[in-house]
Amino acid sequence: MVPGMDGTLLKSAFDQALSYDQYLSGDSGKAAAWHAVKAELTAEQRSLLAGFRRRMPVLVISGVWCGDCVQQGPMLHAIAQAAPCIDQRWVDRDAVPQLRDQVRICGGHRVPTVIWMAEDFEFVSLLGDRTLPRYRALAARQLGPSCPLPGSPLPPDEAAATLQAWLDEYERVQLLLRLSGRLRQKHGD
Repeated sequence: MVPGMDGTLLKSAFDQALSYDQYLSGDSGKAAAWHAVKAELTAEQRSLLAGFRRRMPVLVISGVWCGDCVQQGPMLHAIAQAAPCIDQRWVDRDAVPQLRDQVRICGGHRVPTVIWMAEDFEFVSLLGDRTLPRYRALAARQLGPSCPLPGSPLPPDEAAATLQAWLDEYERVQLLLRLSGRLRQKHGD
């Protein structure tokens, strides 16, 4: 039901959601793993993000307990920190059941799931629970002869590709918002 997602539900969930630091402060034991992950943007990536102009409310549905969230959450936070127009908030997967149920992926409640919205909370895009580079790397490991231990660190090339894939989606949404006829008329640009 995602394409016709109700803006009222999105705004309500966004208003209930927390900043990254507030979200992690709810479970300091598990938050340590999040803080151990270093998500470093390149100068080129920072420059791209600094050029974003259109306000983007972004809601991350997550779980502090989730291994994928631990590995990718700091990446999402680094992206939002580098672009002042990104207003990113975090909500536990089970905190807003109606929203959780509307964003099921492949029949499951997957996290992290990211919802991008226009400034008036109109739905724009959704991506979850892993980017394509992350799925490719997992498939190479899990569909082959061995599986890594849960919680093991991402290899640097996989982490960089995953970060870039998330950044690409933020850029795609920003360009969609900048080129939106409705928003261009509203902002006179």
